Amino acid sequence: MAKYKRIGIIEREEISRGIAQGKGFREIARILRRSTSTISREINKNSLDEIVYRAVKAQETAEENKHISRKIRKLDSNKKLRFYVFEQIEQLWSPEQIAKKLKILYPVDMSMQISHESIYSYLYVQPRGHLRDMLVKNLRRGHINRRVKNKKRIKCSPIQDYISIDRRPKEVNSRIIPGHWEGDLIMGHSNWSAMGTLVERKTLITILVELKKKDAASVRIAFAREFKNLPIELKRSLTYDHGQEMAEHKKFTEKTKIKVFFAHPHSPWERSTSENTNGLIRQFFPKGTDFTKVPRKAIKKAQKMLNDRPRKKLGFLTPNEVFGELLR
Repeated sequence: MAKYKRIGIIEREEISRGIAQGKGFREIARILRRSTSTISREINKNSLDEIVYRAVKAQETAEENKHISRKIRKLDSNKKLRFYVFEQIEQLWSPEQIAKKLKILYPVDMSMQISHESIYSYLYVQPRGHLRDMLVKNLRRGHINRRVKNKKRIKCSPIQDYISIDRRPKEVNSRIIPGHWEGDLIMGHSNWSAMGTLVERKTLITILVELKKKDAASVRIAFAREFKNLPIELKRSLTYDHGQEMAEHKKFTEKTKIKVFFAHPHSPWERSTSENTNGLIRQFFPKGTDFTKVPRKAIKKAQKMLNDRPRKKLGFLTPNEVFGELLR
């Protein structure tokens, strides 16, 4: 039997490309020689609440999850407790009834007490098979997957009145005329924090943007502040993905006079300069970084080091040298 191999960044890029081309789970699975359920699970896990699947962010999440320690579950280590729980589930008791009854039976023995949420968690973490199916079927609702009670689900609205990348001037592709930028967010640990990135397509000059929050208003204000001191000739356009953080693009354009164009969903190659730059930035801020604990001084120091680095695409000049020449 072949050993299972985890999905890697190359396969995730193929998945992202397949989605953009309108391919179904089965077709993507056939190309990658994976099971359809593996592809379905990968896409659904990284496309929650209408967030589009992105290979880089899916890879970051997978890397973070690899380092999360797995605790030994109480029902795994206590056979007597596990036997009692399973026995009562077969009698169609609910996890809450089991947990309350255990407190009555064993008021001072904490090893024989367990919360009903822990019972639910244990049942749904079981690998698919006869035992799990039998136990879950005996629950009152019989849901295949765990549903968290009273959880507020944030439903993102589509970005309104956006300008597609299809309408972006052809001059942007040539990289001859400066002033055309690409933007993105680099996410921190568990997506709780973020840092903004702006990179100019001709000179590769990069601006790292400190963010206190990653909502649309905070991102708009922070990005506009970074563009404030640039001459008008270097503020022509900004290309972005469909992230909700750019929902206030019209206000951003009013403030900065920079037109914002949106790439097609699931199409990171349409912002290749930004994607490649984000990979370089990860040398300074590895996956799992908590950006709320990174001072602005450290962010700007990394920005300076990045812009003072010779780049092959610039004939081994630095972005600062090329950008400085434009300013002169």
